[in-house]
Amino acid sequence: MQALRAEDPEELGGHRLLARLGAGGMGVVYLARTADGSLVALKVIRAEYAADPGFRARFRREVRLATGLAGRWVVAVTAADTEAREPWLATAFVPGPSLAEAVDGLGPLPADTVVTLGAQLASALGELHAVGLVHRDVKPGNILLVPDGPRLIDFGIAKGVGTTALTAPDAVVGTPGYLSPEQTRARGGEVGPASDLFSLGCVLAYTATGHRPFGTGEAPAVLYRTVHEPHAPTGLAQLPPLLRTVIDTCLAKDPALRPTAAEVHSALTDNNPSTAPDWLPPPVLRLVAERSARALDPPPRTAGPPASLSAPTAQGFSRRRILTIGGSAAAVLAASGTGAVVLLARGHPTTSGTHHDVPTHTLALHVDLTGAQKILGKAQMQGALLAVAAHNARKDINYRLALVSYDDGGDAAQARTTAHRVLAQPSVIAVIGPSTPAGARAAAPLYAAASMPVVLVSAADDAAGLSTTTLRTLCVTRRSDSSRTLPILFYLTRTRPSHRTAVIQDGAGGETAVDITRNLVETPPSGGTVTVHQVAATTSDFGPAVSRALTARPQAVVYGGTSPRRAAACARALATARFTGAVTGFEPVMRAEFLTAAGRAAEGWVFEAPYTEAQSATAPAARAFTAAFRARFGEQPGQWSAEAYDAVGLIGRALDALGTTTAIQPAQVAERLFHTAYDGVAKPIRFVQGSTHALDPENTGFLYQVRDGEFRFLGRYDQVRAVQS
Repeated sequence: MQALRAEDPEELGGHRLLARLGAGGMGVVYLARTADGSLVALKVIRAEYAADPGFRARFRREVRLATGLAGRWVVAVTAADTEAREPWLATAFVPGPSLAEAVDGLGPLPADTVVTLGAQLASALGELHAVGLVHRDVKPGNILLVPDGPRLIDFGIAKGVGTTALTAPDAVVGTPGYLSPEQTRARGGEVGPASDLFSLGCVLAYTATGHRPFGTGEAPAVLYRTVHEPHAPTGLAQLPPLLRTVIDTCLAKDPALRPTAAEVHSALTDNNPSTAPDWLPPPVLRLVAERSARALDPPPRTAGPPASLSAPTAQGFSRRRILTIGGSAAAVLAASGTGAVVLLARGHPTTSGTHHDVPTHTLALHVDLTGAQKILGKAQMQGALLAVAAHNARKDINYRLALVSYDDGGDAAQARTTAHRVLAQPSVIAVIGPSTPAGARAAAPLYAAASMPVVLVSAADDAAGLSTTTLRTLCVTRRSDSSRTLPILFYLTRTRPSHRTAVIQDGAGGETAVDITRNLVETPPSGGTVTVHQVAATTSDFGPAVSRALTARPQAVVYGGTSPRRAAACARALATARFTGAVTGFEPVMRAEFLTAAGRAAEGWVFEAPYTEAQSATAPAARAFTAAFRARFGEQPGQWSAEAYDAVGLIGRALDALGTTTAIQPAQVAERLFHTAYDGVAKPIRFVQGSTHALDPENTGFLYQVRDGEFRFLGRYDQVRAVQS
């Protein structure tokens, strides 16, 4: 839960807005209170999407569908306005965590809980099927847990019985791992109620064992196992026979052999009639209580952008203002077994009187300074040094910052050793880094086990195989790779609208390509249509796929893949076909190899990226940062340097909130970080309130375009209004 911002309305449709529950590219979800005092979740769609007739028609359909569902285990619609400039939909507020959050964070749930969950979800599906609907995306993330039972949400892709695929015949709609075999191979064919029962079996197996019945990994492999292999028995043998039988029958490959929702409900309630309020285990109830309490005491509205660390100026960091820890007049880089220590303070502490008695808080910078990613590590070190200087140069500070740099060489084993060295230093109150996915994967669990806050700047948590739900002190300030489609979606909806979009799904891109395709299919740019055209990993000829794509006269083409060389082949095929619409791709393609291999065919391509280019940005804070960086280091800011600067600022904001005491513990800093909002040089940093501690991805991505054979920075995706075609 986040505070309302200055631009948020006071009320909407008779609802008083209290806080933000979440936000994305399509709109914002608010916590609101009705005139009679009831709490609701109010979903508002941005005007630019609602302006599209097709999108508005789909929103009307969603409202009509959800309004017609009145069962106990579905979330009721309380009000809506489908004709407003920014249409909205209000539903009863459910303060509980999702089933995914509960199991990922707390482990498998007790068998009795799973039996009750299965019976009540079967009841919900039975009500849905009775009115001729199939949910088609029954998964843990779409199930909320509260004391009186679960709630099934998100009917965005629900369809009538017999309805075919939403877009292209070769598009897969739903979530791999919970899809039925017929959804996986339907290709436009019928998907009936039995499909939801298969998904229910997957959900119950996951809830009872903590394992997906068809494993994890790249989506194509999961889908293949779903269709062709039996479900994994991991943990199922220990379940009560009744529950095991229900799961096994639901997971039958043949839809005709699966039970109906009514049969599952009957099987699970005949021997378990109780639906007592204590069906959830205590840890889950604590999550519900925590969220309920926050709903009753929402954060106050922010009057404007939060104050940040003082923006540096070009004059602010001359060498004579860099002082030693003890107050002498020379800059100190004290190399020791614990790393390189730098303390920067404004004025002579022994004579100014302002800083004489303030405590010092030490930050550890854990980066690759000598390995394959040493250039990025150096840039982050420079950005962090500049931020420390910005803090220590402020008047009337309550504490100084010290920075300790550690090099892990980008090696996993060395990263673990480095983490132990950092943790051996009692003065360290927070860690910035590691800077590489391998380092983060190795070291972050060690920091979390010691309750040490670890702020990831450049390593994505999902790419490193980490979870902010299970690692409670892991603070990720870079948006996850799973959110990479948001800037492209925004660009093709607002900046260069595309109502017909073609995705070239590169089979060599593995799970990343599948995720890109699924996200764009489920949320089409401009609310339009998306067609998907696959290229096998075994071929480098993109011509046939491009030809098929262009038959639908797309206004934009998205390369769904990660290979610079293969993206160049796609670019050449599009140029040969004389395609003149928008062409977009993703950051892994932004390499010199793409420019070289594609040549003139690369011109005009637009890419998303998770990092800024401060020297090309126009915001005052970015200009001040760039000037100070040049003055201090004699060069332009490097990639991720501004983000590292902001990481120090975020930690500083958390320390400010904790007060001036010298007894601040790392665990206190970790807890405070996730309740801290910070408008940085690069982007706004805000976190989703709840058990996930995830970064709010809204407005945290950037766009670049190929111009004259170079990647040119366009800006933060929500601030780019027009681009050169």
